Order: sequence, then structure tokens, then C-alpha cells
Amino acid sequence: MSSKKEINLQFLSELSDFISNNSDKKTQSLICDLHIADIAEIIEELSIEQATYLFQLIDEERSAKILIEIEDETREHILSTLSSKEIANKVIENLESDDATDVLSELPKEQKEEILSLIEDDDHASGIEDLLNYPEDTAGGLMAKELIKVNENWTTIRCLKEMRKQSSEIKEVHTIYVVDDHEKLVGTLSLKRLLLTETRILINEIANYDIVSVIATEDDDEVANIMNKYDLIVMPVIDETGVLLGRITIDDVMDVVKEEAEKDYQMASGITEDVESSDSVWQLTRARLPWLLIGLVGGLLGAKVIGIFEIDKNIELAFFIPLIAAMGGNVGVQSAAIVVQGLANESIKINTTLSKLVKELGVALLNGIISSTIIFGATFALNYPIDLSLTVSLSLFSVIVFAALFGTFVPLTLDKYKIDPALATGPFITTVNDILGLVIYFLIGQSILV
Repeated sequence: MSSKKEINLQFLSELSDFISNNSDKKTQSLICDLHIADIAEIIEELSIEQATYLFQLIDEERSAKILIEIEDETREHILSTLSSKEIANKVIENLESDDATDVLSELPKEQKEEILSLIEDDDHASGIEDLLNYPEDTAGGLMAKELIKVNENWTTIRCLKEMRKQSSEIKEVHTIYVVDDHEKLVGTLSLKRLLLTETRILINEIANYDIVSVIATEDDDEVANIMNKYDLIVMPVIDETGVLLGRITIDDVMDVVKEEAEKDYQMASGITEDVESSDSVWQLTRARLPWLLIGLVGGLLGAKVIGIFEIDKNIELAFFIPLIAAMGGNVGVQSAAIVVQGLANESIKINTTLSKLVKELGVALLNGIISSTIIFGATFALNYPIDLSLTVSLSLFSVIVFAALFGTFVPLTLDKYKIDPALATGPFITTVNDILGLVIYFLIGQSILV
């Protein structure tokens, strides 16, 4: 298989030349040994027209998998060049039900129904149709229908025969699931133990009944937390009555974790919508502008605070406004980020909230003492008046303690009211801490610099 290092500017230039000259064989020879993930990356580097041309040259099984790896916009364009029959036969038939569902869910309802009717494998079509009924952010929206299941009352010899039949339509066997006569999940079966057991032993005698499962309506982020907690690579999905519906693999969960991380990062950066760099100027502006306006209002309020306290009487206070504002904002964001991370991985529980606040208070006190001592020594060494050094030092200590507690309290409060706590790590914390930090600073200044 080709090395990743070969996919460089020279490689892309050579590939583009072959495509421009309609050199099908040369183009195919250049990519034939590449991994599908590498080809997907190459497609993203090409123009839409070149990407579509290249896609048509790849065999059906690989091209279907590549379609899952590429960006939504590119996939949408490539699908638009295919007929419903081509999508059904060349794409959907070569994908497992969960990936096929992801592709179909992006298409118009009429075309979706038409494609389903053109799928030759009725079981595959039925499975996809079932998955389309689940919201994409649930366990049902993540699961695939392909799996191997055996009845707990079968003998091992019958189990092996049935597994051979089922495995013919499954590309990768992760786990063997054990169900009862009502199709309810009761456990799993070790392949090694099955092979080492006598042929007439019943499955219920060798099955493992200690199993972790998830209901189809569960949120996808909870699915990710469960799989992470129990260190699972695959997890079964059941309905409310316990009937086995499908299974979720770790690669699907990794996609959820990646999307959630991207969303949280955008929120922390003050972006209110899920956007991509390829989106229009208006979409990008609409996503960024709300928090920029909040920051603008915060700046106006900060200016008002400075005016209220008549800073011209103690003009030297102005020298340290950036320091107070920056430290307060940084400490608040740090505290909020730690709490948001703890809420995301469920390391912070209801009964640990108080201890978390106490711990953050301890950290804030230590950081505040160190920072305020340093700033007092620095300002004194630079020959600032002793009362100004004391003002800045005490203000910095107070602002650090307040910002740490505020940054801890806000995401906990948002989470309590079912609001994404990631909102707290962005401009909201910074803006509020800027304003309140200045109030604290000037109040202490008025008390000392009389």
C-alpha cells in the first residue's frame, strides 16, 4: 500500500494532469494501491469536476466507502451526478446499513423512497428504512442492523451452522449476541469458547450474561460516555422491551466525539452555529456576529464603568486595566473549561458539585496569592507608589478568586437547566469577568487611593 508521504503537491499535480487529459488508466494506476481514507483526502483537494471524474473511475465497493469519508458538500455534488438506480446499486448496496442511512438521510424524501424501492436486497432496504426513523443524534441513528445473533436454546452445532449463514452478509464480526425466544438480548457468546465446547451443549450454558447495552432512543453523547466508561469497541442496541435491534461500533462513536468536540470548540470561540470553512460569507457572519455584538456591548459597559468611577482622579489606575481584564478572563475560561470537561465525561456528579467549588476556590486562592505577590513586587520594583502597588495586588487577587468561582458556577448552572455548558467557556465568561473585574478593581482603588 502506498505511503502517506507520496500524497504531496507533486502527486496532486500529476494526478490533476492525468485527469485533465482524460488518462483513465494512468489515473487509476496512480490511486489503485491507496487506502480509501487517502483517496477521500485527495478528492477534497481536487476541484468538484475533477473529484467527480476520479470518483467514477473507482470500483463500486471502494467508491461507496470513499463517499462516507468525504465532506458533505463534495458528497452532495457527486450524488447529484448519479441516478437513483446508480445510487441504489453502486452505493447503497455496498454500504452497511448505518452508513447507507447516513447517505440517504441527506437526499430529498421522494428520491429517498425511490432509491429504497430500487435496492435489490429486501432485508437491506428494510433495515435502512427502519434506521431512517431514528433521529441522527440517538443510538438508533448510530446503529447498524448487521450483526450475528444466536438463540440461547440452540446447541453449539446448530449455532455454528446459523452463524455461517448470517456471516455471509456481514463484513466484520465484532460480537456474537445471544437472544431468547422473543428476540430479547440476554448475553453474548465468546467465539473461542464456542469452538472449544462440545457440539451438543446448549448456548445458555456457555453464554456470558454480563452485558452492557443501550436503548435506541438514548442520546448519542450518552452512548459515547457509556462506551468510553466500559472500554467497549461495540455495543448492542435494544428497544424498551429488550429486543435486540442493532449494534454500534467504536468508529461511529468516534465521529460523535469529534463532532461534539468541534461544536464545543466553536461555542467556546463564540460561534453560535455549526459551520464549515466552505460555508458562505453570510452563514459564517451569522454564526459569529451574535457573540461579537455581546462583546461589543460588554466593551461599552466597561467604558461606562470606567466613567462612573471617574478614573481621571486616579489616572494611574488606567495603566493596569488590561492586566486586570486579561487575568480575570483567562482564569474564568480556565475554570469553566475544566468544569465543562468534567460534565462531558461525567466525572462531575450532583454530589460532587460542592467539593468541586471548594477545590476551585483553593486553586484560585493559591493562584491569586502567587500572582498578586508577583505583581506587587514588580510594581514596587518599578517605583510605582506603594498604595497603587497594593491596589493592583489586592484587586488582582480578588478578581482571580471571583473569576474562578464564577467560571465554575456558570457551566454547572447551565447544565442544571439543560443548556450546553460549553457556552460558558467562550465570550460570555470573558465579557462578564471584564466588567465585574473592573468594578472590583475600581472599588478597591477608591478605598485605598483616597
